[in-house]
Amino acid sequence: MIILFEGEVNHMNGDTLISDGHPELPLLLFAHGAGAPMDSPVLERVAAGFAEHGVQVVRFEFPYMQQRRVDGRRRPPDRMPVLTGSFENVLTRVRGEVGAARPVFIGGKSMGGRVATHLSCKPEVAAQFDGVVCFGYPFHPPGKPERWRTGHFADLRRPLLVVQGTRDPFGKQDEVVNALDPEWPVELCWLQGGNHDFEPLKRQRETREELLDAAVRASVAFMRA
Repeated sequence: MIILFEGEVNHMNGDTLISDGHPELPLLLFAHGAGAPMDSPVLERVAAGFAEHGVQVVRFEFPYMQQRRVDGRRRPPDRMPVLTGSFENVLTRVRGEVGAARPVFIGGKSMGGRVATHLSCKPEVAAQFDGVVCFGYPFHPPGKPERWRTGHFADLRRPLLVVQGTRDPFGKQDEVVNALDPEWPVELCWLQGGNHDFEPLKRQRETREELLDAAVRASVAFMRA
């Protein structure tokens, strides 16, 4: 398993995954989406933004994306049991290295965030972290609003923050607000005009970089609360 920690490549079979010099600061284990790797431009920007706010970020890749690095072939994501098992493996390693007192959050972009929410439904796994942060949750496939991916939200054991663009075809503002049960531990942060990758409308004054910065700030406030 290859991971990225503050821009440095580490290996899961090494002696130390994390050089933990800031035990009081939050640490965010952040997974990639279905089509882009852990070092995509968006995740590079996001990780740098969190670092500016004192949040350390660990990134990793699911097995299918690791294989893509080997042979260069694009392939569909692994099935959910493989994805959750991979995520849990890294989480357990991270928690073991930073100790029980360190604030640890998990999350990801799109699919990576969805996988994190499934871990939040497992009591023994949820005990290892404090909350979930998702950028662009895939509430349903584009054009198929009848196929909601929120059936497990009632079982969430940790608070969830979803930062979502108001134009996201995987879940627009009006349909998401109407579909979520207010009893679920879900907090929504809407980025006006943003799509699934937080690209704003051309006529907007805000840039994507500014929307990503807003997403990071909302997430930092969520973690510190």
